[in-house]
Amino acid sequence: MELRVLEYYLMVAREENITKAAELLHITQPTLSRQLAQMEEELGVRLFTRGKRSIILTEDGMLLKRRAQEIIELVNRTKQELRHDSECLSGKITIGSGETKSMHFLADWISEFHLQHPQVTYDIYSSTADRIKEQLEKGLTDIGLLTEPVDIEKYQFIRLPEKVRWGVLIRKDDILAQKQSVTVKDLWNIPLLIPRRDSVQNELANWFQDTYERLNVVATYNLINNAAAITESIRGAALCMEYENRYANLTFIPLEPALETGAVLVWKKSQFVSPLIRRFTEYLRNAEKALYDM
Repeated sequence: MELRVLEYYLMVAREENITKAAELLHITQPTLSRQLAQMEEELGVRLFTRGKRSIILTEDGMLLKRRAQEIIELVNRTKQELRHDSECLSGKITIGSGETKSMHFLADWISEFHLQHPQVTYDIYSSTADRIKEQLEKGLTDIGLLTEPVDIEKYQFIRLPEKVRWGVLIRKDDILAQKQSVTVKDLWNIPLLIPRRDSVQNELANWFQDTYERLNVVATYNLINNAAAITESIRGAALCMEYENRYANLTFIPLEPALETGAVLVWKKSQFVSPLIRRFTEYLRNAEKALYDM
């Protein structure tokens, strides 16, 4: 299977129309249709269903779309990493981050590194720790900012010094919003949203102890902004780490006794990394040392 044909396929998947995709690719529609038919024959699966005006990807077609995107991205990243100039550092660093206040450490370090190497660019995306680790393993992400608990055995890592408090995000007109902190007893009968990650749920179960199984959990979530929107509507509370609250009708109340979480910057243990990533991780190590020497 050629990369060129994968790029053709991604264009068709994006446009959902073979004729439009052929125009954008500057090839004829019969040529594109033939390439797609050959791909289906080679793979032995049906990739899409043709309608009168558009095409619909099958489940196999959706899987190929995801894999094709990863393959093309990995090829592009490899080409970029091989085009380096020792005198002028350039390229792109891909960083996955959870929603955490510890991001300000990384933001400062990126800013300082960029002043030294202005031709370096950054692709920063938000996701869960599990998704970021998956992308790290595939070579599609260079650096991960992960909230603990997390297994870091496979990674080089820097543990950031700041701990982030856990609490609840709750409507300002709720009676609990008047409290300085909330206890296990306060949360017994309230509709709760809790994080989806199993490791985080285990941490929360330890805090709630024997009352955890009796909680009124109405939903799980992976990104707090989505949970916040639901919290506004159901008059419940979202268990979360403290973060920059962008919702005028919500407020954050910490847990009592306190529950805190740390964060780590991680990258793969590898015998080979690109010159750019090697220089950036060396910079992070030096920045970490300076931070703890203060």
